[in-house]
Amino acid sequence: MIDDLIVEFDKGLKVLFTKPTGSRPRPDLHIKETELTPDEKKRTIELMRVNHAGEVCAQALYSGQLLFNSHGEGAESLKKASKEEIDHLDWCNSRIHELGGKTSLLNPLWYTGSFLIGSLASALGEKYNLGFLAETERQVAQHLTGHLKKISKKDLKTNKILEVMADDEKQHAIKAKELGGAELPRQVKKAMSLTSKMMTTLSAKI
Repeated sequence: MIDDLIVEFDKGLKVLFTKPTGSRPRPDLHIKETELTPDEKKRTIELMRVNHAGEVCAQALYSGQLLFNSHGEGAESLKKASKEEIDHLDWCNSRIHELGGKTSLLNPLWYTGSFLIGSLASALGEKYNLGFLAETERQVAQHLTGHLKKISKKDLKTNKILEVMADDEKQHAIKAKELGGAELPRQVKKAMSLTSKMMTTLSAKI
């Protein structure tokens, strides 16, 4: 277990302090940059900073969720989702910097908290682990859909990135349910939603 924690600590440092490298190219590479007003650019940077923080959380959650459930079909689904989330992390990071922004200073806090939550879900068993994954991805997809309504329609590049990310998250949720993910209690879903709102509010500004 000590060796596993050392590996996870090293993984966390890489997520937080090195440039992510995804396996898929950014989906907007064929789209030309459009001129945004200062307010539009500021808004996009804030929203993408939130999305980047969410992807940092995703990496921590998946690592925690695999801590006690590292084998089986559910674990393979988590590993596949985690790989695709690295793509998202890469896309958000590069888009933020293209627009002249910076990622959230609170990412180490979000990573630590998410790893602990994921570890707890893992300890509860596979069906609850998958249920937590399904609900997390459902809320993230909903969150991304909301961002698509807030970002300028002129910003075709960011919109394309978010569209692909949202579709990936929906597929992760569906797969987790198909593998037997349990329906979480309403109170747990509400707590997850409230935690997400706190993270998004702070990450947008800090």
